Amino acid sequence: MKVLLRNPRRTVEVAGPMRVSKVLDHLSVNPESVIVIRADELVTGDVEIADDDEIELRPVISGG
Repeated sequence: MKVLLRNPRRTVEVAGPMRVSKVLDHLSVNPESVIVIRADELVTGDVEIADDDEIELRPVISGG
């Protein structure tokens, strides 16, 4: 699967299928620090991503 990371912007390949939570673990990304998007939809950690899918990890931004 292709994983688009932001900050810095780059694309990495990860062998699938794999659950979102495992992808984040594989990439050493804190699951609370990003939202995961597949085909313009948010996906949760228990969703399985196919080998031919593309996902994007966007950093969570909070303010007040």
